[in-house]
Amino acid sequence: MNLEDKLVYTVSQINGEIKTILEDSYPAVWITGEISNFKTYSSGHSYFSLKDENSQISAILFAGFNKNLKFIPQDGMQIVVYGKITTYLQKGSYQVQVSFMEETGKGTLQEAFEKLKNKLQTEGLFEIAKKKQIPFFINKIGVVTSKDGAALHDILSVLNRVDSNMEVLIYPVKVQGEQAKFEISQAIHYLNINNKNLDVLLVGRGGGSLEDLWAFNEEIVARAIYNSNIPVISCVGHEVDFTIADFVADLRAPTPSVAAEIVIKNRMDVEDKIKSIMERIQNSVKNTIKLAQEKLNRFKTSRALSKPHLIYEDSIQYVDECGEKIYKNLNELILSKSKKLELNIQKLNLLSPLNLLARGYSVCFNEKGIVKNAKNIKADDKLSIKFSDGQVKAKIIEDIYEKK
Repeated sequence: MNLEDKLVYTVSQINGEIKTILEDSYPAVWITGEISNFKTYSSGHSYFSLKDENSQISAILFAGFNKNLKFIPQDGMQIVVYGKITTYLQKGSYQVQVSFMEETGKGTLQEAFEKLKNKLQTEGLFEIAKKKQIPFFINKIGVVTSKDGAALHDILSVLNRVDSNMEVLIYPVKVQGEQAKFEISQAIHYLNINNKNLDVLLVGRGGGSLEDLWAFNEEIVARAIYNSNIPVISCVGHEVDFTIADFVADLRAPTPSVAAEIVIKNRMDVEDKIKSIMERIQNSVKNTIKLAQEKLNRFKTSRALSKPHLIYEDSIQYVDECGEKIYKNLNELILSKSKKLELNIQKLNLLSPLNLLARGYSVCFNEKGIVKNAKNIKADDKLSIKFSDGQVKAKIIEDIYEKK
């Protein structure tokens, strides 16, 4: 082919021609669609896509126009924009440069999200009382996510950083696209049947647009999480992203990294406590050994071991002193008791009836015993009269008591 007589464009030239045609043809245009992949950078400029059921177009909203918005753009919103069509020469792509934006309603995905959320909430799938407790001490973790995604890398990085020695079972699945919802729900079901010893499941992926995260807004995934006997921690997207899976899960982590931190937190606390206890035990043992050594050294230098004969001599002297005290106390006790006995004998002698008889008194007896009253004696009664030096028999001649 002879190109000398052909009109040949460079890439830049053809892109420039297209740029002129597009921008001249659409200097101002109104477009309606649904927001997707909305992102605002540190520069203040926002980039997103406008889409409908069949197609999409890139859009840019510069910082000067961004600050005049009366609402916060989010994925899934239905909006109408005003702007012009421009081209990006370096990539040969075109986009709409937005100067005005107005919300007109909710997008298809957003409506589907809220519809399913209301349905599941009405059925009680979000109730706090039905959520399973995350185990305090976790040894085995199941991870349901993409094997090539950032989420798995973040989770393993956290676990490896603390050297947790946990068992991690990874079930790789698609996390985006039509097939993703089936793989995620199947993974959760499989692990519940074949790996019942798992302490917890981490189910999630990295951040993305509403469309990117949509698999975690599917009913089949929500019910799989709800019906899981193994506690589930959802870790989908970034901190600002919320999915149906987050509401159904037993615990929501804002990011995969945070999910891993939650899993190892209690384990790290326990390990720290064990280390602290071990240090205290070691210090206690060291102090005990030190005190015992000091005590042993004192024993070695004590008189009992260094000069045992002194203890024996001291004991002999102590025994002698005790014997002397006992002998002295015993003599004093005998003397005291003797004096007390003599005094009691004197008292008894003073009270003895024999002493009374010696002073001229006598005692009369009849067959009943001692006669104490004259009225008890009658004529012809026989008596015995006891004197100090003997006893005589007597007979009553006359009852004088009655004749008085």
